[in-house]
Amino acid sequence: MEILRTEHLFKKYGKGNNEVIAVNDANLSVAQGEFVAIVGSSGSGKSTLVHMLGGVDRPTSGRVLIEDNDIYRMSDDKLAIFRRRQVGLIYQFYNLIPVLNVEENLTLPCELDGSKPDPELVQELAGMLGLKKRLRHLPNELSGGQQQRVAIGRALITRPAILLADEPTGNLDTRAGNEIMELLKISNRRYKQTVIMITHNLELAKQADRVLGIEDGFLYNRNRGAEE
Repeated sequence: MEILRTEHLFKKYGKGNNEVIAVNDANLSVAQGEFVAIVGSSGSGKSTLVHMLGGVDRPTSGRVLIEDNDIYRMSDDKLAIFRRRQVGLIYQFYNLIPVLNVEENLTLPCELDGSKPDPELVQELAGMLGLKKRLRHLPNELSGGQQQRVAIGRALITRPAILLADEPTGNLDTRAGNEIMELLKISNRRYKQTVIMITHNLELAKQADRVLGIEDGFLYNRNRGAEE
């Protein structure tokens, strides 16, 4: 079952001789429960693409459909609500709230949405992430890997349709990065979570179900060398 689709997605900046095409006619289909990795170097357009997939940055043209919802036909207010409920975002930098403890950071999306977090899910995620003994700790009392674990839990707490991870291991050492990759795979298997990961690390990307590449804004299938 298809959960996400893009149709002729473009993102352009500037005009005339100064025009830059960051994403060039990207067509992508992702099945529910699939783990897709998109590999590209700095400036390839991969972060721009993931921001459009997540409803963060409107495309110049083209469509993004999540669960058959054409997200960029929504008003800004409706898109913000949809994004908060249906899209989990993980960035290279953890973006935790420094004055909130681990549990409060985990459940922040629920608080922002005016809903009560599921206590059982909070405990389940804390256990999966190895954070049960850290729930009362502040971010500055955690290692980088632990902070990224909190960011993963925060992204999963609303049981989103898709989980978007933009260089989730880029700010970590090799050991912590491998641990984060394992957690993404566990969330994919245990919760049937659809995961799209952006990375420059091909070895990490090979652990996904499917590996795509992006170069100069063009999205292609690395496995066959053909454009996606």
